[in-house]
Amino acid sequence: MAEDDWARYWRADGVPVEAMHAHFTSHVYHRHSHESYSFGVTETGAQAFTCRHGRHVSASGMVMAFNPDDPHDGHAAVDGGFTYRMVHIWPDFLASLTGTPLPLFRSPVIEDPAMAASVRRLHRALTGRASELERYERLTGTARLLVRHASGREPARRGADRVVAARIRELIRASVADPGAGDMGRGELTADDLAAAAGCSRYAAYRAFRQAYGLSPSDYQRQLRVQTARRLLSAGGAPAQVAADAGFADQAHLTRWFRRYYGVTPGAYRAAAGGPAGR
Repeated sequence: MAEDDWARYWRADGVPVEAMHAHFTSHVYHRHSHESYSFGVTETGAQAFTCRHGRHVSASGMVMAFNPDDPHDGHAAVDGGFTYRMVHIWPDFLASLTGTPLPLFRSPVIEDPAMAASVRRLHRALTGRASELERYERLTGTARLLVRHASGREPARRGADRVVAARIRELIRASVADPGAGDMGRGELTADDLAAAAGCSRYAAYRAFRQAYGLSPSDYQRQLRVQTARRLLSAGGAPAQVAADAGFADQAHLTRWFRRYYGVTPGAYRAAAGGPAGR
């Protein structure tokens, strides 16, 4: 990161919610997705990203809305970089806040000053000294504003390619869940492994997976490893041991990819797991 880049992470106490506040000028997010819904407001500057087959720019005062498993990247769109606040809310908890089915946000950038102000207030409640009741009220109010911009869930896609992609996904998940299983050795897969699992050529397997999930098979496997590391760090695991348990070559390898996905180091994220303000 550049010297003037910074990022802070918080994990809410008792609820599946996380928050981030950061300023980036040179940091580039690798294409990835989250298990959670992710809502953010750009405070200064502008950031650009690709998501859902398009390029988008979030300038000051705009709100970003990512669905779970929405692949996206991110980088500064102006010379001075950008500052933003982000809140990650896990799907089942969001549904409990709104009393509605899980929403689908069709546009990843929304212009709504009232919603932007609500996201800012929620972020400050999650990261400051607000009471548990106030945090819950902020969560509920913001969630209900957000879902006004959502529609129903996207219909499930069907067909042979979807079946192929699902078979490959299960193989990748198994390789991450049990890295030492079978002949794969620490969860390493080959293009032939994917083709054999899917019952098609290597090219057809890669094409079907990329079309279905928006990520290459190797990126998807790495993302699962990073998510495994995040859960282990949340439970208090030491970064060096977490790196080994999640299938990374070493702690430096984990640190490099964790930062590209979450904007902070594994150590900083582990520290944030100690309480809502990360102290």
